[in-house]
Amino acid sequence: MKRMVLSILVDNTAGVLSRVAGLFSRRGYNIDSLTVGETQDPSVSRMTVLAHGDDQILEQIRKQVQKLEDVIEIKELLPGESVIRELILVKVMAAESDRQAILSIADIFRAKIVDVSTESLMIELTGNQNKIDAFIKLLEQYNIKELVRTGITGLARGSGDIADFIDD
Repeated sequence: MKRMVLSILVDNTAGVLSRVAGLFSRRGYNIDSLTVGETQDPSVSRMTVLAHGDDQILEQIRKQVQKLEDVIEIKELLPGESVIRELILVKVMAAESDRQAILSIADIFRAKIVDVSTESLMIELTGNQNKIDAFIKLLEQYNIKELVRTGITGLARGSGDIADFIDD
C-alpha cells in the first residue's frame, strides 16, 4: 500500500468539505488524515488529504477529486518536494519524580510546554509524522491522559503559490 498526500484548493463555500468527504465514502476509500483551512485568499480553502491504496486506487482518487465542481487545483505533495507537518497536544501526568525526565524528552524534540499543573504537563509538538510517533512512543512510559493530533498539512517547496492557479 502506498501513501498519497493531496493538497486540494477548493472554493471556500458551504458544503465543499461534505462533497469531498462524500466522494471518498461513496467509493469506499478511507481518509487517513484531513485538514482544511482558509488560504490568504478568503474565497479559497486548502484541503490536505492523506490516503492509502495501491497505484490504481490512488490514481482513481486523484481523478475523481479533480472532477468535483468546487475543486480549483489538486497537487500531490511528494516527499522531498514538499514540507508536511502535524501538530500534537499531549497531556501527561507528571509526578514530581517524573517531571524532569518528561521535560528532557520534550526538550530533545524541541516541544513546548504550554500548560503546567501540579499533576500534569501539556506539551505541544510540531513535526513530521515519524517525529510525532517517536515522541508519543517515548511518553507512553508515563501516563498520557489526553492526546490530540491535528492531521497533516503541507505545501510544495518553491516559490509557486495559489495565485498561479486562481488567475488562470
